[in-house]
Amino acid sequence: MSSGGGNQKSDGHVEEDAAECKFPKEFETNTCDALLTAEVYLLLEHRRQSNETKDEIEEMSEVFIKTLNYARRMSRFKNRETIRAVRAIFSEKHLHKFEVAQIANLCPENAEEAKALVPSLENKIEESELEEVLKDLQSKRTFQ
Repeated sequence: MSSGGGNQKSDGHVEEDAAECKFPKEFETNTCDALLTAEVYLLLEHRRQSNETKDEIEEMSEVFIKTLNYARRMSRFKNRETIRAVRAIFSEKHLHKFEVAQIANLCPENAEEAKALVPSLENKIEESELEEVLKDLQSKRTFQ
């Protein structure tokens, strides 16, 4: 018997598909969140600073340093207050945490671009509401 969608494995588990917001059950818990690149940067920078104070800077791996540098370059928001404000923009929007992280990390210019980058948004949010969110997001980037 076919599952109809073709995404179901023979063992009954649904195959992951970010375009349709299908994730492993662990990702759907309240204890798991999708981090913004800016949040990853803050966490890694905190770790770097605490290692620095312990004179362990030489022990940081090359992968850690490369990840820190990548997160620094790609971070759209520079401080905790801005990140909180960005999260607040999405608090009433009924979007999946993955969608929130993708929109905040990618900062699309308009609703059309957002829906192209995050296909699951297509029938989930009105275009005018998405445009408003993106405008708010852009203002957070501008005034930080």
